[in-house]
Amino acid sequence: MSVKNLRRYTLHLATAGVAGLAIATGICITASQPASAQAAYGSYIGIGGSAGLSSGPNGENSPAGAVIAVRYRLLEAPISLRAQALISDRTAFVPTVSYDIPINWDTDAYIGAGVALQSGDAESSSPLGDQTSFVIQPGVDYSFPDTNLVLFGNAIIAFDAYRDSNQSAASIQGGLGVRF
Repeated sequence: MSVKNLRRYTLHLATAGVAGLAIATGICITASQPASAQAAYGSYIGIGGSAGLSSGPNGENSPAGAVIAVRYRLLEAPISLRAQALISDRTAFVPTVSYDIPINWDTDAYIGAGVALQSGDAESSSPLGDQTSFVIQPGVDYSFPDTNLVLFGNAIIAFDAYRDSNQSAASIQGGLGVRF
């Protein structure tokens, strides 16, 4: 196995571990509350931070930055439309469709699929690489009881994220939103 493939597999394992940790944390936070069959209700818009977990094939570092997140919850179905803008040296816009898994009345775990769309010059990269790529997005949303506040956290894994290689990129995001 080449060093390049070993790095790629290590990145995939690390990313899967971070995503699993995010979901497990959401489950542990809410384990003392009784489970309900209905997903956490409400759409939200939020802001927070984003951190890249990988570096590009030419030594580009994966910058940290801000994230703007939107979730639109479809009624009657455990499906949400999500969009995130990861803002750093270069901005990545990431629209996804997610399947929401209710943990209890206040908490959803979810898995989404979509695309990372890059903006900016070709000399820099976002936390999700430097070209348009397919993404998966595991995460957790927690709605604080008796408020309109939502705590969100997720990982985004972008496949074939760099022009100069077929290397993947990953980032983690978290922040606070307001339900509407």
